Amino acid sequence: MSDRGMLSRLAESLYWIGRYVERADDTARIIDSYVHRLVEAPTSEQDEIVRSLFSILGVESTASGALTAADALAVLAYDAANPSAIAGALVGAYENARRSRDIISSEMWVALNATRLRLPEVQATSLQLGPSTYLQFVRERAALFLGLADSTMSRDDAWRFLMLGRSVERMDMTARLLRSRVAGVSGDQDWMAFLRASGAMEAYMRSSSGLTDGSGIAAFLLIDRLFPRSILFMVHEAEQWLKELQSTQLRTAPSDLIRQHLVQAATVLEFVQSDDVLFRLHELLDLVEETCIAVNDRITERFFNRILAVSWTTEGGL
Repeated sequence: MSDRGMLSRLAESLYWIGRYVERADDTARIIDSYVHRLVEAPTSEQDEIVRSLFSILGVESTASGALTAADALAVLAYDAANPSAIAGALVGAYENARRSRDIISSEMWVALNATRLRLPEVQATSLQLGPSTYLQFVRERAALFLGLADSTMSRDDAWRFLMLGRSVERMDMTARLLRSRVAGVSGDQDWMAFLRASGAMEAYMRSSSGLTDGSGIAAFLLIDRLFPRSILFMVHEAEQWLKELQSTQLRTAPSDLIRQHLVQAATVLEFVQSDDVLFRLHELLDLVEETCIAVNDRITERFFNRILAVSWTTEGGL
């Protein structure tokens, strides 16, 4: 891949570090936005809100009784054995970083290891003071890790695999956020929650005067070309990382097939009219979901020589 080459297991570890750190960050953002709603909602509505949150993050609940915020946090935040939860994703990132310590910088390793070690302490504090303490900690540590990666890694294939993992995960998480609209969750407050979860409130306010306009918000998160958490922005970024990885391969490398999925998705998204986004949301999110699955599987097949990923619970070799 580079002049010296890179072992496929190291490339895989870096890809999954990018995915897991982004997953922890995005999950914390989504949960935080819903915690605000839970605090304001009457007890009778909390079960519906929690089930909506589970639906967004692909969690099936078998609980027969009403679900509470504590149930959501136990499953989605504090479960270290589940790579779909915040704690589990950070453990997954740590395990992959441990296998690639010769590739990442020592500062990145220290930041990730310190985050993992402090999680139980921060969790205990959040049980007393509220979940915002835990969720804010995770977001800050994810930002610190990615900031250190940005300032301490050479722009070689190791960097590209890390960023490729982040791009694919962010694309998937933004699609999951918007998917709850297709599932029938209604109300302008949900759109506001989407903006908060994506860190898009201020960016959207600067780009539009219709703060609670559902069509405008959906279009912003799906097809805005400048906002770094929009799906279209991530599709272009993932395609760019693959293009750069391909530059050191043969001109007819199979990685072209990976880029083809992204280029096809980008072509559709580029020509969607903002006013049509809500009407076509189900179709567009199906396209994004299929693209994420296909790209992840093809990356795994091409670069890592592993069994194709089938679900979150079996990803990253954990």
